[in-house]
Amino acid sequence: MPIPTIDHFDGLPDSLVLLIFNKLADIKALGRCCAVSKRFHALAPLVDNVVVKVDCVISGEESGLNVRGGGSGGGRGIFSHLFRYVVGTIVKPLQVLQQFLGPKKTILAEVSHHSPGEVLKNFKEIQSLRIELPGGELGIEEGVLLKWKAEFGSTLESCVILGAASLVKIDKERKENKPDGGAAESFYTDGGLKLRVVWTISSLIAASARHYLLQQIISDHPTLESLVLTDADGQGMLCMSREQLHEFQEKPLAASATSNRTQVPALNMKLWYAPYLELPGGTGLKGATLVAIRPSDHPARKEAEGFVAGAFEEPFRSAANLLVKRRTYLLEMNSF
Repeated sequence: MPIPTIDHFDGLPDSLVLLIFNKLADIKALGRCCAVSKRFHALAPLVDNVVVKVDCVISGEESGLNVRGGGSGGGRGIFSHLFRYVVGTIVKPLQVLQQFLGPKKTILAEVSHHSPGEVLKNFKEIQSLRIELPGGELGIEEGVLLKWKAEFGSTLESCVILGAASLVKIDKERKENKPDGGAAESFYTDGGLKLRVVWTISSLIAASARHYLLQQIISDHPTLESLVLTDADGQGMLCMSREQLHEFQEKPLAASATSNRTQVPALNMKLWYAPYLELPGGTGLKGATLVAIRPSDHPARKEAEGFVAGAFEEPFRSAANLLVKRRTYLLEMNSF
């Protein structure tokens, strides 16, 4: 006579299963867990830590949306994208679950396209949320480095941008002399400053477009204490803390009159430039630029300095720390 199989997992308390699900975090993996049993289906929506990795982004035209503003440009620019998200591989486990529990008991609607808001709508206890886009919005030239990190409440609170004309491998045997004088002069005479202003505006538009798209998610999840919207390329990161999320929920969002993004307030900017920086790990930056941005009506705070220093991972953290020791250029920008 066969010995009955014992499923030891069934003996685990719900609190421990939830702990495992929170470590799992990935929304697609949670969707597959929901297809396993009624118990898992009931527990998965109670997780407080969720990661949503978006498979692809399609344009407003492709999704049939009427998108205002935006400008021209192909590829994956924010002017034509970021209005509809597709999370494709989550569909199959949800279809299995629907067959198992019936159409009215599935976590998500059985459709081929899901926005992050739709995917998350039945998860009511989320405290930490990370959304990862498939790639950065800014279609920059090949070889150019551009990274940004922004903090938002109801509007922009701070932003740090690191750019470089190129990221190069260091030839230890043949290092060229790179005197600051002549190279720094080209920062003004060869369009270098204008290019960095374009990088800055593009990064701010990308950040404000991401912020605008979070309205429904933040409204649907009042339990949120941390929200990060980033991309697989590591180009840009938008962060919101518990206090900033609360402010977003309490204050009306000021939308731009010309496009689907949050209005950027008047800004004060500090810019640092180096014609060449040598970084740890055998790499160097040509035309390295760091921009620290604060709204004009926000006084500089000590913790803002830490935000600049800690905005990027190595080796770019070292680049930021080296750049802030150089000459500081002050700029102002009107609201847009």
